[in-house]
Amino acid sequence: MNTNDCTIRLEKNEEQRTVENLIRESFWNVYRPGCYEHYVIHVLRDDPDFIKELDFVMEKDGVLIGQNMFVKTIIEADDGRVIPVLTMGPICITPELKRKGYGKKILDFSLEKAKEMGFGAVLFEGNIGFYGKSGFGYASKFGIRSHDLPEGADASFFLCKELIHGYLDGVTGVYQTPRGYYVDGADVDEFDKLFPPKKKMKLPGQLF
Repeated sequence: MNTNDCTIRLEKNEEQRTVENLIRESFWNVYRPGCYEHYVIHVLRDDPDFIKELDFVMEKDGVLIGQNMFVKTIIEADDGRVIPVLTMGPICITPELKRKGYGKKILDFSLEKAKEMGFGAVLFEGNIGFYGKSGFGYASKFGIRSHDLPEGADASFFLCKELIHGYLDGVTGVYQTPRGYYVDGADVDEFDKLFPPKKKMKLPGQLF
């Protein structure tokens, strides 16, 4: 599908609730009954490691249809070094336009902008089937382990992409998830009252 009918730009302050609702619609009942992602971005915007210059939205015919954002974090290397890296997301496209090329377009655009700002690598959790098309590989192949995964656990969703070739050469260690991604379910439920009512459903394939 032709995706040249849209624009990608920085999020405006007055659009924040609209973006949160877009994220809510995209993730609702996907990974769990309801979702947390709209509250996560609400919290992350006030995090000192949130990168406002990499907080993007996608617009089509005057309507916001997608978004992506980045947060600074670190790898605690096995040799004692601290390696600055990025994590990414939530990233989403409005449900009716998923699987039409818009997601890859905003992903590739935002990754290029992060590279232009001098960031060396991005690590996050996602589906290799989609993100592999934009150059992501398994973090384990880079020698990077996730703080959130016990030894021996399935790490096939923990992905990494070098933005600067060779940035992670000689680096092994533990990736640290930014604290802003850990939210309390009760806080999510309270925040969710600000949005139109939606039914939470337990569905096959959910992770939580």
